[in-house]
Order: sequence, then C-alpha cells, then structure tokens
Amino acid sequence: MNQKIDFYKNLEHFIECKDYTVSGEVYQVKKNNEFDMLVTVPVPKNVSDYYKSEDYISHTDSKKTIIDKVYQIVKNITLKGKLKIINKYLLRQNSFSRPEKNILDVGAGTGDFLRVCKDNHWYVCGIEPDKGARNIARKKGINLQDDLSKIKDQKFEIITLWHVLEHVENLQEYIITLKSLLYETGTLFVAVPNYKSDDAKYYKEFWAAYDVPRHLWHFSQESISKIFALENFVVEKTLPMKFDSFYVSMLSEKYKTGKLNFLIGFWRGFVSNWKARKTSEYSSLIYIIKKN
Repeated sequence: MNQKIDFYKNLEHFIECKDYTVSGEVYQVKKNNEFDMLVTVPVPKNVSDYYKSEDYISHTDSKKTIIDKVYQIVKNITLKGKLKIINKYLLRQNSFSRPEKNILDVGAGTGDFLRVCKDNHWYVCGIEPDKGARNIARKKGINLQDDLSKIKDQKFEIITLWHVLEHVENLQEYIITLKSLLYETGTLFVAVPNYKSDDAKYYKEFWAAYDVPRHLWHFSQESISKIFALENFVVEKTLPMKFDSFYVSMLSEKYKTGKLNFLIGFWRGFVSNWKARKTSEYSSLIYIIKKN
C-alpha cells in the first residue's frame, strides 16, 4: 500500500451548505488544494442516520412527488445508456479478457442497473448497504450484499460506482479494495458530481449535488486523476452525464427559492450543458479508469 493520505489536512474554507433532506443542519465544505477536492466537515458519527428519509430517493422507487417522478424518468432513460457506454468501450478496446462477462455494481440501490445488465447476459454482483433498497432489489431478482467485505475470491471485468464514491468514508482504503477486486485488464466506471460545473457555480450553497453530509467528498476532474493515481490507476476517458444538470438544477432551484420552478431549473441545466461544451465541466462526469 502507498503512504496513507490525510485528505483532511490543510483545509481552507470554501462554502457552507445546509442538509435539505434530513436534518436541516449546516456543514462546512472546505478545500484540499493539493488534490483540488472539497471535503465536508464534520463527518457525523451516525452518518447512516442521514440516509433515513423517504426523500432519499436512490434507496426507493418512490413516485410520490413531481421531483420523484422526474428522477425515475431520468433514471430509466439512463440505465440502458450506462450499459451501452460499457459495451461500446470494451468492444472498442477489445477488452473482454474472459468469455464470461461479469460486473460488480457498488451502491446498487434498488438494483435497476444490475437488472438491465442481467437481462443482457452479464453475470452480476452488487453491493448496497441500505436494507430497504436491498429488499426492493430482491423482488426484482437481484440479490445484493451489504458490504464489499462479503465479496471473496472473486474478480471482475467491470466495477461500476454510479454516484457512490462521494459517500465513501475511507476513500483511499476503498479504492485499494476496489483494485483488489478488479482483473488486471479490468475497468472502473466511476460517476460523480463535478463541483466545477456551471450549475454548481450558479447555485453555490444551494447546489443540490453538495448533498451534505451524505456527500463527504466533492470532486473535480483533477482530483479524480490525482486520487486514483495514488493507487496506480489512470483515467483513460471522461464522459458527460448530461441529464444530471437538469435534475440537479431543478432540485437546487427548490432549495434556493423554497418552491419548484421547472422552467428555471430546466433552463439552468441547459445553460450548464451548453457552457460545458467548451469547458468539459459537466454537472456530473463518468470516469473510465484502468490499472496503470
């Protein structure tokens, strides 16, 4: 193992953000300049309690509110797109090193992505800490483990983390564990919000993707490259998640004004994507990462 890094060292004030989902508490978001990364402080001792809300939609299939319905529509549109990205990349790289295609999805939620993979002849395995989400996935025929430590004597062609890395407490150790589960020719697909996007800059402390204190880390393209380089990974390609800017902006608009305004939220999402055509700073990004 490389030298352990203290990401909480030499932090500078960046912004203050409120937890709009559970507690209403205010948290500091500070900057680690060495890694160009933002850090939420403090980390609650009982951080799992901050996921216990019907408003935390990735653990449910809720369609109660308009925001819920928008989320589910976007999710269903993007599910097959994620698998298409993986298949297209592997075919282009001729990277299927084994006859059986297998995939590990970390933070699998209610199992929808793995269900799409399974329906397309992948051998699937998934991790989801939330019991309620695992129960929903089980009803869809997807059995999930609650922790990475339960995955033993297996290696995977593909490991995916769709908006998961920002939740991980022991960041460096977690990446080391992922590395041990990946074939030498395997590939990580990591999707995270981008705090340098235009919608983040526009909404500032109201930007929904800060999502404190559940999001412990807030990444830039530079920070992802530097953090994974610590464990001899290299980012081979970066892809945009264009739908995210619309959903995040709509939710941010609600946080900012106290009411839903889909037109303004949609417009800000459009503007963010338009500007990102030149800057590449989309609201969320997918990083395709390989062992170096």
